[in-house]
Amino acid sequence: MASKKVIVVFGATGNQGGSVARAILEDKDICVRVATRDVTKPAAVALQDLGAEVVKCDLNSKEDVNGILKGAYGAFLVTTYWDDFNQEKEIKQGKTVADASKQLGLEHVVYSGLENVKKLTKGKLEVPHFDGKGEVEEYFWSIGVPMTSVRIAPYFENFLNLWKPVKASDGDYYNLMLPMKDIPMDGICIADIGPAVASIFRSPEEFLGKAVGLSAEALTIQQYADILSKTLGKVVKDSKITPEAYEKLGFPGAKEIANMMRFYHMKPDRDVQLTHKLNPKVKSFSQFVSENKDNLLK
Repeated sequence: MASKKVIVVFGATGNQGGSVARAILEDKDICVRVATRDVTKPAAVALQDLGAEVVKCDLNSKEDVNGILKGAYGAFLVTTYWDDFNQEKEIKQGKTVADASKQLGLEHVVYSGLENVKKLTKGKLEVPHFDGKGEVEEYFWSIGVPMTSVRIAPYFENFLNLWKPVKASDGDYYNLMLPMKDIPMDGICIADIGPAVASIFRSPEEFLGKAVGLSAEALTIQQYADILSKTLGKVVKDSKITPEAYEKLGFPGAKEIANMMRFYHMKPDRDVQLTHKLNPKVKSFSQFVSENKDNLLK
């Protein structure tokens, strides 16, 4: 009997990696090997219960990364900038996986990449959590790793925390504080990323060497507000905040998000039609709001 293909999932105890690991685990012909710094984490134990092989691995250790990738067919990699706002560390982790993938002859890596905004705008905009991933994406391709980059739209789940509608000080309504003017902004549920990535792994000939933009739908901030209003029974409005005013809100990452929105004004390529083909069950924002209506207002 032929042995199962092994796909290593980095970041599987986090949002995106967890979604991918669970989706690939549904394929009984694939063995999912989960990389985590802490094998006792509840998320790691839950994946083990679903049939994953859970292995202790620190992305900062070349030895760990080489060890976990040995004998694997492919890997899914998501790196994190937001934990400590360290772009250099994120780039180093990505390149460590790229080097090991090349050395060990992996056949398909799916990397959660993004555009190198600083390079694309010739230094006018810097979005470190994009730029670092963009640099890693370029590195994977430059050394000849068979790789697909998935560039994922903002999570709908951001509306549960960072982008939660804010109660207006001058009336009985709520404001959506997102500096997008009237330009549609793509979005997707975290849970819907995994099935799309699993589909990409099943069709390497179609996706190797490509960047694939994932999005459930693209709506203007007013359209997001209208859906929230309809489902929550409260008036939610687009605050029409400018990127300049958003920067001055002063929370960690405010300037970064303002620059990200400036980049979204340029309409980067996120393919709604392809996303629905890769995952026919992908949820709309309206469905997301209906499922989370008790947690969407401050």
